Amino acid sequence: MLLSDVTSQELILLDQEWSNRETILDNLTTLLFEKGKIGDKTAFLHAVWERENISETGFEQGIAIPHGKSPTVKEPAFAVARLKQPIADWPTMDGEDNVSLVFLLAVPQGDDDGHLRLLSTLSLALMDENNVRALKAAPTIEAFLSLLDNHHAGTEKHLVNDTGQSIIVITSCSAGIAHTYMAAEALEKAGAARGIRVFSEKQGANGIEDAVNAGQIAQASGVIFAAALPPKGKARFNGKAFINTSVSEPLKDADGLIDRLLTHPDGMVNEAENGDRQASPNTLSFGRQIYQGISTGISYMIPVIVAAGLMMGIGQLLASTLGITDIGNNSYASNDNTLLIICHFLTLYGAMIMKFMYPVFAAYMAYSIADRPGLVPGFVGGAFAGGLHYTFWSVTGGIPSGFLGALILGALAGFIANYLNHHIRLHKHLQAMKPMLIVPGLSVLILFFINFYFVDPVFGGLNRFLQQFITEHGTSSTLTLAVIIASLTAFDLGGPVNKSAGAIAIGLAADHIFPLTARVLGIVIPPIGIGLATLIDRFIVRQRVFDDNLRVTGTTSLILGFLAIGEGAIPFMLKNPIITISINIIGAVIGALIAISLGSVQWLPLPAVWGWPLVQNLPAYLCGMGAGIVFIAFANVLIRYYFIKVGKITLN
Repeated sequence: MLLSDVTSQELILLDQEWSNRETILDNLTTLLFEKGKIGDKTAFLHAVWERENISETGFEQGIAIPHGKSPTVKEPAFAVARLKQPIADWPTMDGEDNVSLVFLLAVPQGDDDGHLRLLSTLSLALMDENNVRALKAAPTIEAFLSLLDNHHAGTEKHLVNDTGQSIIVITSCSAGIAHTYMAAEALEKAGAARGIRVFSEKQGANGIEDAVNAGQIAQASGVIFAAALPPKGKARFNGKAFINTSVSEPLKDADGLIDRLLTHPDGMVNEAENGDRQASPNTLSFGRQIYQGISTGISYMIPVIVAAGLMMGIGQLLASTLGITDIGNNSYASNDNTLLIICHFLTLYGAMIMKFMYPVFAAYMAYSIADRPGLVPGFVGGAFAGGLHYTFWSVTGGIPSGFLGALILGALAGFIANYLNHHIRLHKHLQAMKPMLIVPGLSVLILFFINFYFVDPVFGGLNRFLQQFITEHGTSSTLTLAVIIASLTAFDLGGPVNKSAGAIAIGLAADHIFPLTARVLGIVIPPIGIGLATLIDRFIVRQRVFDDNLRVTGTTSLILGFLAIGEGAIPFMLKNPIITISINIIGAVIGALIAISLGSVQWLPLPAVWGWPLVQNLPAYLCGMGAGIVFIAFANVLIRYYFIKVGKITLN
């Protein structure tokens, strides 16, 4: 594809004085509209911003490639702006955020092939540092356009093979677009400089492109997985040396990655059908395995939380239109009003789905560590953490270990299953027994004893201690009791500590001893505050500080927070428990103290938005709630921004 075929001199603007992202996107969209490339400026600009909110479109060397796919686009095209001064508000993967060269792509809806072809061609043209420098210095629009097309003419020259050696590269990124191609191009060029042929397979938004074949695999010395997502078809590379790295690393040191593959690989691929993973001890570090496991577990847990919250929200919202605020009460199971019966069971349905949150999290955390052998023990460990065993065993008064139990049991399930899978050796005729019987059987047996003698006593005991702490301080002064109830309500977002605090608080309110103001604020402030943080981060620190999964979860958390469902924020707590729990507690306490000090009182257990009109002194209530929400939002953004800058948090 020649880039001059999808742009023109009229769509290229050099040395503009625009100073922010909004101005640039608006002006380039206007240009595409005026030149007849799009039919509706507003609709296309909306599509562009939707894509901007998914992940960064800024890249290395001060380049940004925003793009929008919309039915209003008449034909594929792109407009260009070269800026006099770099702007600092364009989020980039490398965190530099200084952009001076912007390519705005317009792609018709449904034209996935054209979209990816255009984006990949442009991305590859911009991989050449010399070419980028020349584009930034081009004296005329004609020279600028010529540089883009001249690069296309020479793209094959680096695919030499002087040594006869070859390697394979698998690339993918979260959005499956630009970095997928740019990482592959960087490694191809680095290989060419060594006389090594690089076969690159892109696993992007359009599926697998340039899939490597059996002959190429057999010939290759090894494989580089430069991927933000789990590589597809990994078993094809069994017996090959491999390294794992992020999709952005080839853009920084492609030659170093090739050298590492050839001299110090991470191990040998062993992805057999029985679930074996890399058998070499040179795999990810313990800390990295835990971090990757948590991220994987969260990504699979999010749909569970969303689905559960949606069912509960629909039931509660419909019931509220009929003036019912306790639709979960069993009396509505046989009500004369069919709609109330449906609302009741929808709410219970959502609560049932929410019970699978920890089992799914722990199962996929274990899966990340041990592959398929970890799924069953991980699920069982998560069931322990959620307290399902107390339900099935008819144990009354049992307090589950909650999210801490899910973290510990999910990790242990993965490491135990992985160890057993790699160290149990059977005759080849008995090999099928290992993944189907021996590994899951031994794993769940070991987990039973770990949970029975350690996790439940320690972490269930911790939760019980906190419950007793609430009871013992139930007659303290007003503000002290408000601090205790708000802190423990916000501690685990609907978990056992939260429920224990709720039981005491509701009992005190029922006896008209102490109102529920601190309790209801402690429920809604954390999820709304965390959700708000994911929306305002780029306005506060000029970059995203949450990854794609957490940004999606943030929107869900915000919505569920107004419905008084705190579980939407649990993925943030699992990812960074110390930071998140501390901020949640402080924010809830701030909100409760301000509201109570200003004279707000709520005696009813109605934290959702429809309960707000029943609050005495609602302005004071909203003032306290707003203060707590703002604190949590800003604290999350600023603390995460600091940790990103010092390298303690990375965004894939």
